[in-house]
Amino acid sequence: MRLRDILLAVAVMAVWGTNFVVIHEALAVLPPLLFAALRFTLAFAPAALFVKKPPVPWAQLILYGLLIGVGQFGVLFIAMDGQITPGLASLVVQMQVFMTIGLSVWLTGERLKVMQIMALLLAAGGIGVIALHIEGDTTILGLLLVLFAAASWAAGNMVARRKGDADMLGYIVWSSLAPAPVLLILALVAEGPDTVMAGIQGAGLRAWAAIVWQAVGNTLFGYGVWATLLARYPAATIAPFALLVPVFGIGASVILLGEPLPMWKLIASGMVIAGLAVGFIDTKKLARRLSRGQQG
Repeated sequence: MRLRDILLAVAVMAVWGTNFVVIHEALAVLPPLLFAALRFTLAFAPAALFVKKPPVPWAQLILYGLLIGVGQFGVLFIAMDGQITPGLASLVVQMQVFMTIGLSVWLTGERLKVMQIMALLLAAGGIGVIALHIEGDTTILGLLLVLFAAASWAAGNMVARRKGDADMLGYIVWSSLAPAPVLLILALVAEGPDTVMAGIQGAGLRAWAAIVWQAVGNTLFGYGVWATLLARYPAATIAPFALLVPVFGIGASVILLGEPLPMWKLIASGMVIAGLAVGFIDTKKLARRLSRGQQG
């Protein structure tokens, strides 16, 4: 990879990782469902003027938008509203990698590789360590909600696989049209009109900056650059950069929010990140390299 593209990939991971701290700060002012509704409204409204709708059926865009907008981010924001710390949320949501593999096995008949099974067990062990140390700012409900958000992300990944050669940025922008009104309706019902109005009126520069960061930085910049890199390089070259998301997420949470980092959290993080790393190993390529090494 060119140095510029490596730096771009790391920048995207930094945006996606530190985004969990941004979410935490915005939730101090905005109720979670309203925050999610504003995020997807802003992701669609101006960008749709410049980004064409991709040539995919509306049903696919709507399904993807609901899974990602409501199922992933809506539920994630609810979990992060006092149920789980930003650092742990950035880590647990990466279980979507294994859930995506599981859905692929179920829906397409793909077979799990030995390395993938080992990776899943390792990462699941890390989640188990977190569950055994539930206390304070993290609850079992928060952990389950983030796992649900990860499952919704995985389901969205399966839907997106049917997009063909459609531009991913356009796909993200136009799919944002679906969750925005649904999230607003849910906010009015679950959080109440008074809370919604108070949230909008009380949102200062910091809250609106967080919304813009969600829509422009996390969505348009993040997904736009990521899609470009995936089109330029093999997925096996780009995908491992995702390991940096929980690293940036936990690091930012510790540095900026003072999130405690006890030994059990380091162990759990190490197990999940190691599991993700093992899952990216191409066993056939590794075997060929080892074979060539022995022959040499």
